[in-house]
Amino acid sequence: MAKYASTWISPHKSKRLLLLLFVFSIFVIAILFLWSSLNYCYYRRHAGIASAMADRAVIPTSYSSFDKNRLGFMRSKFVLLVSHELSLSGGPLLLMELAFLLRNVGTEVAWMTYQKPAEDSEAIYSLEHKILDRGVQVLPSSGQDAVNTVLKSDMIILNTAVTGKWLEAVLKEHITEVLPKILWWIHEMRGHYFKLDYVKHLPYVAGAMIDSHSTAEYWKNRTSERLGIAMPSTYVVHLGNSKELMEVAEDAVARRVLREHIRESLGVHNEDLLFAIINSVSRGKGQDLFLQSFYESLKLVHIKKLQVPAMHAVIVGSDMSGHTKLEMELRTFAVKQGIKDRVHFVNKTLTVAPFLAAIDVLVQNSQARGECFGRITIEAMAFQLPVLGTSAGGTTEIVINGSTGLLHPTGKEGIPILAQNMVKLATQVETRLTMGKKGFPRVMERFMEHHMAERIASVLEEVLHKSNPRSS
Repeated sequence: MAKYASTWISPHKSKRLLLLLFVFSIFVIAILFLWSSLNYCYYRRHAGIASAMADRAVIPTSYSSFDKNRLGFMRSKFVLLVSHELSLSGGPLLLMELAFLLRNVGTEVAWMTYQKPAEDSEAIYSLEHKILDRGVQVLPSSGQDAVNTVLKSDMIILNTAVTGKWLEAVLKEHITEVLPKILWWIHEMRGHYFKLDYVKHLPYVAGAMIDSHSTAEYWKNRTSERLGIAMPSTYVVHLGNSKELMEVAEDAVARRVLREHIRESLGVHNEDLLFAIINSVSRGKGQDLFLQSFYESLKLVHIKKLQVPAMHAVIVGSDMSGHTKLEMELRTFAVKQGIKDRVHFVNKTLTVAPFLAAIDVLVQNSQARGECFGRITIEAMAFQLPVLGTSAGGTTEIVINGSTGLLHPTGKEGIPILAQNMVKLATQVETRLTMGKKGFPRVMERFMEHHMAERIASVLEEVLHKSNPRSS
């Protein structure tokens, strides 16, 4: 009996226990609410992930620091946006930003998707509804109705080089009539986009808008040398950070909550040092060379007997279900080199803010000609993170070598240098923190969404005037 009596709880104690459980439940609900409110989702990265991600994706719908009167000349104009696809990748989401910016100033906007699958995925369905909810018309990209829409528009914005094939496929004999009012927004740096099938009409459009000076120069040289054609008037528009991301970046409490949550999910300690690459896994993004550099950095630490926190490599952008050849190579390398417990793979996500809050250094390791721009770089700098980047492409226009980060060569030549830079930031805490702090004012001065909006406004004004001098 004594044994049973020991488990009996008096009514007074029972009430206290229920009260404690109630208070604890309220606390848990509050934490979950806080987390959900901080769980911002951002653009630019991976096509067709899931409708849930499309529903949660935060695409800026207002530019609070931007003077709407600057775009007053676009009021009542009709602009057609043509995208090669509708997905959660960078190009389409940037075009959606532009659509919403134009709608905010009273522009009539229509959207066409050139390469649309026969059956809509849940992600496409969700994104289309986001577009429709903002007052943007979603129209078929072929047929006589499409041609009529093109002919009556004041401006057409083609998104990415691939949409060049849409011109002949749909417009046919109307191409010459339409070219003078086309602005071509180009984001690509890869050689396979330089095909006459894609860009043979490029010299005759009103203008090309490109994300970095290095990419613009590359397109100028490549089209001339390989294709024998000239670029039209070319405008460089650097991208900017959204207001939503900046709110998280400037909120110390939010950053701390996110940091603790992500680190706990990865199984790492608060004092551990995290180097992360946040890009979809591909050869061009350089995750394989990043892991080799990370392994070399661990060897340097061991050989030199350096006293540093436990170092970890985080790869955000994996495809857990895809099992691609590169994905398997990365995991095999980690196991073979005995660093499996130091390497963490995170599935594709648009939710970059929690990871930027959790890591200590961003690695932008894009290969060949580098990134056309690399928005993740300015997002990391907003979180006061130093950037270890390749000395190629748009990264060189963002990162100041030796000040806001350190640059290394592309290819295998860059492996030992990136490893040395990792060790440098691991051993020199003050250098690492100072570089991160210097990145923030650079973002505030050059890479905010209102800077991007101002630059786009200047381009649109000039292109509209060229296509119809009486319209502006």
